[in-house]
Amino acid sequence: MRKAGRKPYVREVKPGFLYFYRGGKYLHRFTAPENTEEFDRQYWEVMTGKKAEAKRSWAAAIQILRESDRWAAKSVRYRQDLEPVLTYLIDKIGKRDVARLTQADIYAAMDKNKHRVRFANYIPVAISMIAKEVIRRRWMNDNPAKGIERLAVPKDRKQPHIPWPDAAVAKWRAEAGPLERLIFEIGVGSVQRPSDWVGFTWGDYDPTGDGTLRLRQNKTDVALVLPCTVALKAALDAAKAALPFAPLPARHIITKQDGSRMDYRRMAEVMLAERRRLNLEAYDLHALRYRGVMELAWAGCDDDEIMSYSGHATKAMVRMYAGEARQIMRAKQARAKRP
Repeated sequence: MRKAGRKPYVREVKPGFLYFYRGGKYLHRFTAPENTEEFDRQYWEVMTGKKAEAKRSWAAAIQILRESDRWAAKSVRYRQDLEPVLTYLIDKIGKRDVARLTQADIYAAMDKNKHRVRFANYIPVAISMIAKEVIRRRWMNDNPAKGIERLAVPKDRKQPHIPWPDAAVAKWRAEAGPLERLIFEIGVGSVQRPSDWVGFTWGDYDPTGDGTLRLRQNKTDVALVLPCTVALKAALDAAKAALPFAPLPARHIITKQDGSRMDYRRMAEVMLAERRRLNLEAYDLHALRYRGVMELAWAGCDDDEIMSYSGHATKAMVRMYAGEARQIMRAKQARAKRP
């Protein structure tokens, strides 16, 4: 017999344990006390089969993030990396109250996406950014993503960047197309990440003297002025001379056939096709940065000198790149001393 004043289909199995019972089945256990707003919300969801959208939902919180200075301050590439995660969160928990998310929920979402580790590890990053915005609005008290451990990439799925050997460099310079050669020289000569290459404009290039390129790194926001290598300056001057008109300073150096800016993904496709044509697929775009660091190490540059060029934040990263080059150089010096 139903207790007076109690909603239909609600049964108390034992004190404090309330269930929705219908059709001979216990369909839901209520986690909130009876006669509270949260209890009523859960009851409505079970009765209608629909989830109510919380006023302080994740969808609303994500919109707040997208309109924030925090989001605007991030680089275009970084926002592009996070957008699929924000879409995923809207699809999975968009209607739920932000205050109800727990660390266990975040770990569960990461485990469900462990087949794509990079995406999974971006989930707590995105949630943390959202939380920092809505905590200020008192939508939640704590950041549930704080302290979340990232997933490790399985060893069998790690793809090391194989540095471009001398033979591959020589073949590319001799046989690659003009656009692909230009991209290559920008990669090796600037020693920057591939995501930065597409950002260079003709206004960043000063052809006087040996030539320099200016940039502000997307990932670190570090401003750099980079002296050009002989090969890079020659490639830039040739590309500029081949244009049908004098380029405006805002025009990008790496462009599509119609003259519009080429984005990172299209550049990667262009270079992959050329690497396949020349049977150099083993050597990827990021390895051109690796090659640039190695050339600096071969020239006798110390860690600080290399960092002033590459913009690396730590010497540990420089040593990872330069270590092999120095080992090769020392081995050649040792060989010269052998009788």
